[in-house]
Amino acid sequence: MTEGDAAGQDPQQTEDAIRRALVVSLVIGLVLVAVLGIVYWLLDEPIEEQLVIERDVTGPKPQLSDTVDTPNFEFVDITASSGIDFVHENGAYGEKLLPETMGGGVAFFDYDNDGGQDLFLVNSNHWEDNAASEPTSKLYRNLGDGTFEDVSAATGTDLSMYGMGVAVGDYDGDGFVDLFISAVGENVLLRNLGGERFVDVTNALGVAGSSEAWSTSAAFFDHDNDGDLDLYVANYVEWSPEIDRAVGYQLTGIGKAYGPPTDYGGSHSYFYRNDIELNRFVDISAVAGIEVANATTGRPAGKALAVHAADLTGDGWLDVVVANDTVRNFLFVNQRNGKFEENGIDAGIAFDSAGLATGAMGIDIANYRNNDRQAVLIGNFANEMSSFYVVQGADGIFSDDAIVAGIGAPSRRALTFGLVFLDADLDGRLDVLAANGHVEPDINKVQKSQRYEQRVQLFWNCGGACRREFRLVEQPIGRPIAGRGAAYADIDRDGDLDVIISAVGAKPMLLRNDASQKNDWIRLELVDQGNNRNAIGARIELVHGAMVQKRTVMPARSYLSQMELPVTFGLGTALGSGEAVTITVDWPGGGRETWQLEPNQQYRLVRGSAK
Repeated sequence: MTEGDAAGQDPQQTEDAIRRALVVSLVIGLVLVAVLGIVYWLLDEPIEEQLVIERDVTGPKPQLSDTVDTPNFEFVDITASSGIDFVHENGAYGEKLLPETMGGGVAFFDYDNDGGQDLFLVNSNHWEDNAASEPTSKLYRNLGDGTFEDVSAATGTDLSMYGMGVAVGDYDGDGFVDLFISAVGENVLLRNLGGERFVDVTNALGVAGSSEAWSTSAAFFDHDNDGDLDLYVANYVEWSPEIDRAVGYQLTGIGKAYGPPTDYGGSHSYFYRNDIELNRFVDISAVAGIEVANATTGRPAGKALAVHAADLTGDGWLDVVVANDTVRNFLFVNQRNGKFEENGIDAGIAFDSAGLATGAMGIDIANYRNNDRQAVLIGNFANEMSSFYVVQGADGIFSDDAIVAGIGAPSRRALTFGLVFLDADLDGRLDVLAANGHVEPDINKVQKSQRYEQRVQLFWNCGGACRREFRLVEQPIGRPIAGRGAAYADIDRDGDLDVIISAVGAKPMLLRNDASQKNDWIRLELVDQGNNRNAIGARIELVHGAMVQKRTVMPARSYLSQMELPVTFGLGTALGSGEAVTITVDWPGGGRETWQLEPNQQYRLVRGSAK
């Protein structure tokens, strides 16, 4: 438009144009005011509760083969008839302090050397010292037929403390397995006196730890190959009732709730070297290199819930994997000089496949494919798949194969604490059992897909016959339970593995394995000549036909729990004729022996006895 055109424009048209412009400006102004008001209100409004937005589980679904049938598994709940009357006390009375939802541990071990696998259950406590009752941990003696007798008072194991986990190991080499109990506060070490009673040697041996610490899982193993058992104690977060109240975790529709440890500071774990000649443990946590600091703050980075020692490098020295809750997992590679180097990120087990830290709980490690490729299995929080890190080659790099293995999608809805590799059907392949249960009793009010009490999951190892390596067993395993610890043992001496699941604030669940298939098996109890009498860390190779199986004697696994010391191998039906099997043992610290043994028996293999 030229200047002459503008001068000749109709006045009415000009007025209409101005009016339209004013209206548009007014509308835009009102919209801006409204937007600014909303932003101000959102920024000014205090956020007191966390809104949980439930999302449908998405992702790949396992595609099962139509040509292979899942075996018929039958685990019978015998808790009531077994004589176990234990009830876990967590002290919960409404304030919802975080430790209340995290215990307690369980251990199978033969405390009196009579051949039966006895049972120890860790109890927590009331928060108030003047409570009417004083709950205690309990030791049950196996009577030989799968039933148990409470011998807690008679053996001195009826401890009253806010207990969490348990570790077993003959730390003094006298032939009787001792007990370490972790706790909120100071920990306790009980020495086994001849299989008759236990005595508290905590202070004398220097393993109490801080009264302000929160210890979780623990493990006895020989890190320096000097012949005696050292002790690793995992510590969780920096916690106190006052810190818990200040964090004040909330869920919409519930109010105060048990939450993740994201707002709690981390803590360093303990590592004690056994100086058996001086009859004490020496705290070498700092010099051993297991204290990992946050690169930004310099504060402790770990929030450890589980620990597992395994030789991941194949050099004959035990490395350590630590499952950390909501922060990266640790891999401590043994430097063979009393020290470790943390290498979790480079090895590929620090984070999940998306590069994120998970709510890691329990842990197990095994040669599940019956070859040299080890897998690190870690149970995670609800809406997170369990991690299934498989080493890919000689360079020691792991990848998370949870989805392709068939464990990922089915494990995602569950909140998994304890989990273990075990050959549930004795077919010669390691299956996976997971103890599940949410941390928040009222979670179903805000997440309809979640339940506080959840069922145990059993993943059958197909051995390459299925499209996925593992298949979720659809038949129910026991009753729904707020599962925490998980442990196994052959409690009735029939060759297969029975299972116990501990429950927070409730009775445990003891499941007898009554599988209809009757596969061959062999059980091995190793006895070393040195101070590590139970040969913890020994590697066993079994050969029968074309199948080779490899296991490590390592009771410390799962979550807060310990497995029996004898090692069970399933042999399937390949040896129905009773053909002998070849057993080779690589003893801790060096030395190898081989035996030819008959199936369907338990053997006691003493170092130096092979012919």
